[in-house]
Amino acid sequence: MSSDEGLDKGREIFIEEAQELLTELESALLELEENPADTELVGRVFRAMHTIKGSGAMFGYDDIAKFTHEVETTFDMVRNGEIPVTTNLINLTLMARDQIRTMIEASQGGPQVDEARSKEIISGFKLVMAKDSDEKEVASAESVTATDTSTTAQKEAPIGRVSIVTYRVRFRPAPELFATGTNPILLLNELREVGKATIVAQTDAIPTLEDFDPETCLTYWDIVITTDKGIDAIKDVFIFVEDLCEVKIETIDEGGVFDEDERHLKLGEILLSRGDVRLDDLKGVLGKQKKVGQILVELGITDESHVTSALAEQKHIKEVKEQKQKTDAASIRVPSEKLDKLVDLVGELVTVQARLSQTVTDFSDGVLMSISEEVERLTWELRDNTMSIRMLPIGSTFSKFKRLLRDLSADLGKEVNLTTDGADTELDKTVIEKLNDPLVHIIRNSVDHGIEQPDVRVAAGKSRYGTVHLTAGHSGANVLIQIQDDGKGLDKDVLFAKAVEKGIIQPDAELSEKEIFSLIFAPGFSTAQKLTSVSGRGVGMDVVKRNIEALRGTVDIKSTLGVGTTITLKLPLTLAIIDGLLVKVADDFFVIPLSVVQECVELTKEDIARMHNRHISNVRGAIVPYIVVREHFLVDGPRPEVEQIVVTEVEDKRVGFVVDYVIGEHQTVIKTLGRIYRDVEGISGATILGDGTVALIMDIPKLVSVVEKIESSSYETALSA
Repeated sequence: MSSDEGLDKGREIFIEEAQELLTELESALLELEENPADTELVGRVFRAMHTIKGSGAMFGYDDIAKFTHEVETTFDMVRNGEIPVTTNLINLTLMARDQIRTMIEASQGGPQVDEARSKEIISGFKLVMAKDSDEKEVASAESVTATDTSTTAQKEAPIGRVSIVTYRVRFRPAPELFATGTNPILLLNELREVGKATIVAQTDAIPTLEDFDPETCLTYWDIVITTDKGIDAIKDVFIFVEDLCEVKIETIDEGGVFDEDERHLKLGEILLSRGDVRLDDLKGVLGKQKKVGQILVELGITDESHVTSALAEQKHIKEVKEQKQKTDAASIRVPSEKLDKLVDLVGELVTVQARLSQTVTDFSDGVLMSISEEVERLTWELRDNTMSIRMLPIGSTFSKFKRLLRDLSADLGKEVNLTTDGADTELDKTVIEKLNDPLVHIIRNSVDHGIEQPDVRVAAGKSRYGTVHLTAGHSGANVLIQIQDDGKGLDKDVLFAKAVEKGIIQPDAELSEKEIFSLIFAPGFSTAQKLTSVSGRGVGMDVVKRNIEALRGTVDIKSTLGVGTTITLKLPLTLAIIDGLLVKVADDFFVIPLSVVQECVELTKEDIARMHNRHISNVRGAIVPYIVVREHFLVDGPRPEVEQIVVTEVEDKRVGFVVDYVIGEHQTVIKTLGRIYRDVEGISGATILGDGTVALIMDIPKLVSVVEKIESSSYETALSA
């Protein structure tokens, strides 16, 4: 790899990390606004800015480094307790965060950066720092005439400053550290500036002179450092080499008062905690003398069961710590393109495995059958593990909406809180990426149309603070995401009248409550009295429905006037491989997603005659309408004497699909349709069966919608005839 290629790769990594850091920065700022005295949150903001600045300068993004430096300086003063966290500072920093993102996008060919805005933001930070200096001068002048008591008070540490703490640090660089041009001695000298430090070099890993490689760093250091600048100051020293070294920091003294247990640590315990001796060796030496528990039991101070219990607790804690260390060490960064490629390969493997199983069945060979079953087991296990790698918690998406809600509330003069639940619910990364826009539209509408102004809420007996609550949770093979607000709710009469006014429905239309609520998804539909920058154009909610249906999901609305509205999104866990029900009509194969299938029942010619050829069936006393797949897709050939009805559930309605044969469950690797077939309504994709035959995947909600429109149109034509 040439030096230019290496630099380009470094820039790519910087862009990725900067995007993550900006997300972390926004989240930390919003939390800091609610908890301005939280020094850990201040540290998170500072570290994000510090890393963006340092990495930006390293890879040639000098404008980003220069701009970020001013913000970093301000938060260094906050960290030292010299500047308080105010709403103005949070606003400025959020604007700075957006400006940095614009700079990054501009470097990738995006819109040009507004330099005037950059200067305006920097001026704002300088004003904050200058104002603080002025206040200090005033305070200093006042202190000259103050009493002795006030003078004593000034000597106390500022609020938020960390007290004196002693840390044990082990700094173990990776062998290839020198290749990056890093001099560890400079880092140690920088660490000495943080506080009083005792540094001991460990050279036990250095081989004999014959095997010595001068370009390899095999020395590591043990440092004991006492400082009042906090653990973040120590971490900052190693921040640019944290991926190339192991830095272990432990607190061994806080506030100058040693913990009783730590103060009397024995030599063996210290060596063991540092990893300088092995536990087995220590046990071997200690084994020559009686154990504490044995002595206690022999003296009758305690009994053996209590000693056994204490040892079990010790073992448990040790196992938990070891497991956590293994988990941390197993985390690596992998480009999403590689994961997508892996999923594609697993999809191909699933198809080949299905073909192998079918072929082996034809041979009826016991040995081949056993091998095929083993391959099938491994394939399924590989599929499940690969799918789990792509799963991400939806919490990262939820956290983005805190900023959205904050800005919307300010623009609209409303006071709205965002609460979340189920942030650790996992979804396929592709689903999460495509879910962002629909959620933005729904939340904007909830705040603009749902949540009332504070005075209106108080007059209605509500809290002046509105709430938008986001929840996520698993439901079988799906994930349910709910957006719930405690606003004024949907007015059925207003929705109906507006739909009539816009010609969406006829004045004499008979609609259920659910159908009336669904009118808000009609293109161009809006009840807003005036157009605002937030909403009112009638676009947005129709996009929500279209995007969710493109994800093979559904949208459901429940609302109570004066109480609030709940919108529920039902989404599949993954878009790559689904469990399907393979069915056959004549020589054609179709796949129905198993998640919507309830049951299968037979349909005979006598049943059809009994219902006078109407497309309805009596399923254990319940009338179920059905769609004949053969008729809808114009499949030639006679219908068999006995057909099968696959009963599905779509938007709380049971709808059957009549097919010739039900073959069984099928692991369905979804293939997108070509451009010619992309707009075919009722088909969401295709899959390849074991013998190479193509099966079409039926889009059940869309099929039901299409047939309902056809039936409605036929009915109106008949009335007008």
